[in-house]
Formats: sequence, C-alpha cells, structure tokens
Amino acid sequence: MKKDYYEILGVQKNASKDEIKKAFRSLAHKHHPDKKGGDEAKFKEANEAYSVLSDDNKRKQYDAYGHAFAGASGPGGAGYGPFGGGFNGGQGFEGFDFSGFNNMNGQGFEGFDLGDIFGEFFGGRSSGSRRTARGRDISIDLELSFEESIFGVEKNISITKTSLCGECKGSGARPGTEMKTCDTCGGKGKIRETKRSFIGSFVTTRECEVCKGTGKIPKEKCLTCHGVGTTRKHHEINVKIPAGIEDGEMVRLSGMGEAVAGGASGDLYVKIHVKKHPIFVKEGHDLLTALDIKLSTALLGGEYALKTLDGEIKLKIPAGISHGEILRVHGKGVPSERGKRGDILVKINLKLPGRLSRTAEKLVEELKKEGL
Repeated sequence: MKKDYYEILGVQKNASKDEIKKAFRSLAHKHHPDKKGGDEAKFKEANEAYSVLSDDNKRKQYDAYGHAFAGASGPGGAGYGPFGGGFNGGQGFEGFDFSGFNNMNGQGFEGFDLGDIFGEFFGGRSSGSRRTARGRDISIDLELSFEESIFGVEKNISITKTSLCGECKGSGARPGTEMKTCDTCGGKGKIRETKRSFIGSFVTTRECEVCKGTGKIPKEKCLTCHGVGTTRKHHEINVKIPAGIEDGEMVRLSGMGEAVAGGASGDLYVKIHVKKHPIFVKEGHDLLTALDIKLSTALLGGEYALKTLDGEIKLKIPAGISHGEILRVHGKGVPSERGKRGDILVKINLKLPGRLSRTAEKLVEELKKEGL
C-alpha cells in the first residue's frame, strides 16, 4: 500500500498550496540523493506527492479516489518523480525532463519555484540557449489640441536616442578591417561556466559579451563609435495620430526605440495628452455641449448660433422645449473607422431673468390667467 501523500509531506488535508510547496522544499533539501546523507526513496516519494497535491485537478481526484485515480504515479515517470531521469550523476542536465516546467526563468513545475533550490545553477535560462538582444523601449509625451485629437493629425517630433553607428552599421569594426578570433571565448561565441553546490556540479553556457556570440572581433575598431556599434543621434520622426484618440492613449512605433549592436531596436511609445475644449466634451463618437436659451425662445421657438468643430451653424429650437432636453445635430461629431461621424448632443438650459420689469410682470400675470 502506498503511503498517504499528505503524510509524506507532513501537511494537513486542508493545507494551502504555499504550505505544500514549503513542505516539499524542506524535504527536497533534506533527502536529495546527490546530497551527502540523502535518501533517494524518500526524495522520490516527496516528488511524487508534490506533483499530485500541487495540481488542483489531480488533488481533487486524489482526495476523492486516493491512489486509484489515473496518473497518480506523477508526471515524471522513472527517475526522480517530476525530475524525470534525474541529474545523471550531477554532470550537466543530460536526461533531465523539462516537460513539467512552466518556463525556463527559474519558475518550477506545477507552480513550484525551482529558483529557491536550483535558480543559481540555471542562470535564468536553459544551458546553450541564446536570446536575441533587444534595444531599450523609450517613451515621450505629446500634447494635442482637442480638434487634432478628433480629426487625427501628423506630427513631427524631435528625439535624441541610441542608434546604430552610421559608419560601421553596428558591427563595431572600422570599414575594411579584417576580423579575428575573439580572445575571450576562443571563437566559440559562448562562455562555459561550472558551478558547484551541495547537489553536484552544474554547467551553464552564456553568450560572450565581447563578440556578441559571433566568435569574431575586428582587428581595428570603428573610429566613430569606438567599437560599440551604436552612437547617440538626433532624429526627426513623423507620428500619425489616428482620429478620435483619447487622452492618455499610447501610440506605439515598432523598432523606433533605442538600437543595440547585433540585435533588434526597441519600440517608441508616444503618450497623448489632449487639451480640454471650452464647450465640448467627447463621449465615444459623440460630442456633448450645453446651450442656455431664453424663456421666450423655449415657449415660442427660435434659432441659436452654435459653434461646431466644422464652423458655426444655426440650431433650431422647437417651441415648447423643456429644460434639460437634448437636441441632436447629426454628423458633426467624432469620425469613426467606418468613415461615418458621430453627433453633437446639445443639452438645453432655460435661462431665467433675475428680475422682471413692470411690463414683464404684467405679461407674466396675464399668462397666469391663461393657465400657463
């Protein structure tokens, strides 16, 4: 009969994931077979228990059916449970089963953080892998008028950023010079390092920083960038701002960020700041505004001049309009991607006089008699 997984890890059945992870980490340190005094059988038991209890679905099945549920033997097969074929005597990672890992940035399998135990040996990624260098992203702020944000605009911006050297095109070599074998890596393009620990020796490989992984360096460096491959330059960049952009939105220009020798340039992010308009507020594809009218206009109707983003128009006020009503001006709002435009929504406010003349008072009295 197999031992209870909770008992193996020394936790209660209602233990949280953090408690399970902490218990396994402690047992892994204690019983690892490559450690003096380690116990391979107990280490394997702990791995198997953790591989089940750290997975929500497997744990539910185990709680319901015990060791009879399918897959209870753990994901690693033979060897050290989730570790698969083990460490091959501590020499490198041959036979190591990486299938249980979420990624190679030190994050463990099934939610377990391998960085606590093995992170220093991995060096952040698997041995032999090479990541393409990428330049730094940069951002700038750009202020627009309200009209520019509504209809869209093209802007020329000036920035100073790190760019590829125009003389050597990023190679760092003086034009026409010969290339020689890199003294640092011996022409391999990689640096091999061995780290020792209580669980054995681990070999990691990283890209040579001198030759950028090429294995070659120039006999003579570029006189402009002194072999770096990049220089600081001033640039004029044209930015197309789409119609209807919102305050605080970002426009991304791919590859327009800072350059790096032997890699890809970063991106340029333009953060938009829109000035407020004196009468309009943007809401989706519509523009909102308010209009004060006289009581006589509300009763009898009339026309008011209304300024729009396309110029001044005459707005007809229907007789008998109420305070707070909304009038809609079609096709004078924000352009949409389909080519159509939203509307202007005008909220009517009745402007009442503070004092009435004697003549006005008499007229109001007459209206009262009429039941108005």
